Amino acid sequence: MNYDLLLGLILFAFVSSITPGPNNLMLMASGANFGFRRTIPHMLGVGIGFSVMIVLVGAGLIQVFDLYPVLHTALKIVSVLYLLWLAWKIANAAPPEGEAKSDATPFTFIQAALFQWVNPKAWTMALTAIAVYTADQSLGAVTLVALIFGLVNLPSVSTWTILGQQMARFLTSPARLRLFNWAMAGLLVLSLYPVVLG
Repeated sequence: MNYDLLLGLILFAFVSSITPGPNNLMLMASGANFGFRRTIPHMLGVGIGFSVMIVLVGAGLIQVFDLYPVLHTALKIVSVLYLLWLAWKIANAAPPEGEAKSDATPFTFIQAALFQWVNPKAWTMALTAIAVYTADQSLGAVTLVALIFGLVNLPSVSTWTILGQQMARFLTSPARLRLFNWAMAGLLVLSLYPVVLG
């Protein structure tokens, strides 16, 4: 990969990783509700899970969707339903420390990694990265794209988690936290706009 293409890939990875989407909104909500340390498995699951997804998509998994378009439609339906369920979970997340406890817990590493497969933004990012930045779609080129996304993704998702953690200072009352969680849930639902209309 030449220098210009590599620089373009790094910029694409950064912009697509740092901008709002289901992962980042959920990480901000998790940072606010559970703190940075308890959200680390979620962050690692996003970064590593997405890198694995890029490798598998680049290795030919996307050809399955070309052969069976109905699977792509089914994936969209499952993705929308799952994200709506997650929005509901965020809207009803745990109260602040010291308040009555609920059974809400942050995403685990495995949950976050598996979430990439139903995340519409992750699919868009992976398909674009493979199509634009791997001319021959060789395993080496695909692995390089996955590695760059992994390196760029961790600071990006950490930023959203820290933002959520810092916002927790202002979310000390149950009413404010509830309003924040409902706002995050609403934004997550709004992030489905391109999927539903696309």
